[in-house]
Amino acid sequence: MKNKIISSKLLLLLLLLLPLMSCHGSYLDYTDALTKSILFFEGQRSGYLPQDQRMNWRGHSGLSDGWTVNVDLTGGYYDAGDNVKFNFPMAFTTTLLAWSVIEFGEIMPPAELRNALVAIRWSTDYLLKTVSQPDRIFVQVGDPVLDHNCWERPEDMDTARTVYTVDAPNPASDVAGETAAALAAASIAFRPSDPGYAETLLRTSTRVFDFADKNRGAYSDNLNIRDGVCPYYCDFDGYQDELLWGAAWLRRATQGDNYLSYIQENRQTLGADDNIDEFGWENKHAGLNVLVSKEVLDGTTYSLQSYKSSADSFMCTLIPESSSSHIQYSPGGLIYKPGGSNLQHATTITFLLLVYANYLDKSSQILNCGTVSVSPSMLRKIGKRQVDYILGENPKGISYMVGYSNYYPQKIHHRGSTIPSINDHPQVIGCNEGSIYFNSSQPNPNVLVGAIVGGPGDDDVYDDNRDEFRKSEPTTYINAPFVGALAYFAANPNVN
Repeated sequence: MKNKIISSKLLLLLLLLLPLMSCHGSYLDYTDALTKSILFFEGQRSGYLPQDQRMNWRGHSGLSDGWTVNVDLTGGYYDAGDNVKFNFPMAFTTTLLAWSVIEFGEIMPPAELRNALVAIRWSTDYLLKTVSQPDRIFVQVGDPVLDHNCWERPEDMDTARTVYTVDAPNPASDVAGETAAALAAASIAFRPSDPGYAETLLRTSTRVFDFADKNRGAYSDNLNIRDGVCPYYCDFDGYQDELLWGAAWLRRATQGDNYLSYIQENRQTLGADDNIDEFGWENKHAGLNVLVSKEVLDGTTYSLQSYKSSADSFMCTLIPESSSSHIQYSPGGLIYKPGGSNLQHATTITFLLLVYANYLDKSSQILNCGTVSVSPSMLRKIGKRQVDYILGENPKGISYMVGYSNYYPQKIHHRGSTIPSINDHPQVIGCNEGSIYFNSSQPNPNVLVGAIVGGPGDDDVYDDNRDEFRKSEPTTYINAPFVGALAYFAANPNVN
């Protein structure tokens, strides 16, 4: 019997080590992964590219964006594998990049901190343009229906660059609230290195938040733009969380009592206790609770205790030993939520785990999940498991970050990556001429280094197929929180 027990233990050990043994390359080099996760954003740039552009298979694109409304709307990021600039997810991406720098910038290698700030500024410069006119916000550039009907490089795109605009008193609380959050968070990130720019961001953020608060409602409820923003980045979960989120970031940036009062007094009316276990471009609740909890854990603002209680509840759902555990994990250990592009959930939740662990650590507190006491170290271990899974420690032994290790997705759902670079094929490749590259069985000719794809489902299965866009398409909002997570583990690789 004893020998059988030993054999069972050895078998279990081998099963645990199998992904490690089958993955090619040094995929646990967190510093290399951090460098690549930031580099990815250069592949998503729209506008006139600078001379120090490192993703050199890309070229200038979208240079006339905004001309139809007599405004310069060049710059910003394409959200994923298409050529549309959707401001709602772009602003969220910016907030998470800035939050990554705020929490982990001090432990980033100096070169990567600079690169992260450059990535943030590429977006904030654009977002400032979108709110440059009083009582108006430009929420999107590019007709998504026409764009999605073409498979062409951003450098060649000839589809309509329609500008989608919301004027007061029409509502845009979600996009405006997230834009305010992005600008406020970025102002904190830039304060040490560029205080003048930080002040511009903060001043604009307060004005944009006022627009969001005074014109309450979802931007996708505006009939004049609804067909352009839905179903792509419709706000299905409501605009209320973005108002609290924007106010919370302005509180963090200004320490103003007016924003403290706002998040205290509007907690119930704006549904702060709803959907506390979601965090992403559409639903900010879990991130809001973690962000606001810092003041409670610092011992400065007990009146925000309800936010901390919600943050605690969210963390407890991630603990398998907890009686309140209800987050699903795949057989290989990946956090799973239904809806497609699952790694967006894994990266945002991982980021929150690490941020909350830091907050608890600095206040010398632990988390009580019923009969289970959870230390900051335990939260970090769960986060590390997700990071390691994404980088290759999974049943397939594949890195879900493109260009990282020797085994990663070769056929990602991304127009610019799929079609030959303008450096190799200077002639225009028209809308219908790109289909042969989409349908090709060959690997993409341009490696979008650092891109994290949508990833596997609840069964850990991933087929390298660009046609399965929910699994094979990268997005900026998958990468943004992963920058912070990788920064932590690059500085602390031996968390066990």
